Amino acid sequence: MHSRIVAIIRKETREVLRDRIYLALAIAVPLIIMIILGLGFILDVKNLPVAFYDQDRSTLSREYMYSFTNSEYFRLTRLINDEAEIDQLIQAGQIRAVVVIPPDFSRNLSAGKPAAVQILADGSFPSRAQIVSGYIAAVNAQFNQQLLSKYLARRGVSANVVPISVEGRVWYNPSLEAKNSTVPGLLVINLMFYPSLLAALVVVREKERGTIFNLYCSPVRRWEIIVGKAVPYIGVALVDYFLLFTLAVTAFGVRFVGNFFVLTLGAALFITCCIGLGLVISVLCKTQVAAMFLTFITLMTPSILFSGILTPIASMDRSAQIISRVIPASYFMSMARGIFLKGLPFSYYFFDFVLLMIYAAVVYVIASLALRKKVG
Repeated sequence: MHSRIVAIIRKETREVLRDRIYLALAIAVPLIIMIILGLGFILDVKNLPVAFYDQDRSTLSREYMYSFTNSEYFRLTRLINDEAEIDQLIQAGQIRAVVVIPPDFSRNLSAGKPAAVQILADGSFPSRAQIVSGYIAAVNAQFNQQLLSKYLARRGVSANVVPISVEGRVWYNPSLEAKNSTVPGLLVINLMFYPSLLAALVVVREKERGTIFNLYCSPVRRWEIIVGKAVPYIGVALVDYFLLFTLAVTAFGVRFVGNFFVLTLGAALFITCCIGLGLVISVLCKTQVAAMFLTFITLMTPSILFSGILTPIASMDRSAQIISRVIPASYFMSMARGIFLKGLPFSYYFFDFVLLMIYAAVVYVIASLALRKKVG
């Protein structure tokens, strides 16, 4: 039994090593995808083009504008003189937000009354509009605190003392850099898609060539064929994992405080599941084109939408959460981010490890049962 599995592993390994272009693509493509998505998928927003419609034109209104332009998040694009310009600038995409300062801005503040400032944000990018609104609210709160300090100073109270002081502290990602969360997620998506795609072509390629009949006629059992074909691609995927991890930590400078061994063990289990899913697709399909298409539809798309890379699973509706539970990427996604940023131990993810082991066993049983040894 062991000799038959070893023979298939050797044969499949020679197939992989013989085609150097195929092997190079198997290793290089995940790295290229990681670099492209890592650079283009960052959600940090800085130097947002903003315009001001200052109807007050006072010293206080200029100080209010300076509080925006002195930060790294906003870039002053234009001072608007006419209300009609607002629609033109936002419609043309030249600015992302307009801050409208009313004519009674300084008068109301000097009298101790609230002054309403209008914010007009470009909602064609909803997520960016929310970020812009959050940044503006933060700058506005800081300006309010400065005004309150000046007011207390005039009343003989130290300007450094305010009635309510808020001290914020962010855990696990102090700099609030999106790359620390996004890049580990991209590592998971890469390991989900490309190893599965490689495995999805293993059996179906032999069907197209006709060499599958050699296995049909041999005394090798179905599960031995599946295991023998899986092992070499698990090895290739592990090489991809080590390279992707190195790229994340060195090139992208992602914060990693966890246990590398625990992360690697989780990655090995996750890769084993993905290879098994690819083999199930490969056994069921008759052409490589159909296998690639089915891999993209059934694995890649759900992994992006329901794994938690974009939206936390807890924030999804009930049906989406159910779908996420049948996707192995959702388990490894929380594991990768938790180990990268929080340094969570093996015991914290013990249940996820068990579920991935069960998942792997199930998909390999399905692949073995679906592989019908027959001639003709």
